[in-house]
Amino acid sequence: MSHRPQSQLNPKKAYLQIALNSTLEDARSIIFSLPKSDRIIIEAGTPLIKHYGVQGIRAIRGWADQHFGTKPTAPYIVADMKTMDRGETEVSLARAGGANAVIALGCSPTETLNAFIENCEKNGMDAMIDMMNVEFPLSVLRALKKIPPVVLLHRGVDEEAFNREKQIPLYEIRRIKGNFNIMISIAGGDTIREVQRSFFNDADIAVIWKSVFQSSKETAKLVEEFLKVIK
Repeated sequence: MSHRPQSQLNPKKAYLQIALNSTLEDARSIIFSLPKSDRIIIEAGTPLIKHYGVQGIRAIRGWADQHFGTKPTAPYIVADMKTMDRGETEVSLARAGGANAVIALGCSPTETLNAFIENCEKNGMDAMIDMMNVEFPLSVLRALKKIPPVVLLHRGVDEEAFNREKQIPLYEIRRIKGNFNIMISIAGGDTIREVQRSFFNDADIAVIWKSVFQSSKETAKLVEEFLKVIK
């Protein structure tokens, strides 16, 4: 098995990643309603980044720092750029917004992924590779010069909506971990049961967004329920 890539995340912990895909107003309200847990990761989702750009990532960073504090460590922020080209440039943009990690698509050219991972390392950031619609994630990983700290196994929103039989590829978790010493994130399941299944199958991170798409009085309670699953 390969050496584990260095990451800002603790590989001995399980994490809940809250993806913020709505407006900045909703993002702010959601962030300030979250329980102050070191198992929470906050994501600037792709729709939010496309709407607000780097400023959106920067706003999320600022609110998260205010709510969670920066000692002993600052909150962990992921920028879901879904990078497919210009790996170096998009890493720099995410860094300018204050992100700790950036997401690229596994279906990108190998050259892009190599540049992406290299520049994440140079900037002290975690590279995350999203294997949505990638038939053989191991083939993608084996072609890379360096392995990213995190691989994301992902059932897309449209896949779930229009193909009810499409399953989250949980079977890939142990296949990847049998070859590489890395963390696995699971996206595409937003129920308590789906999150439980992810961790039962040895996932390290579960991403949710539907339950917290817009802020409500129930947000904190819902997140607390999800956190109970991963402890």
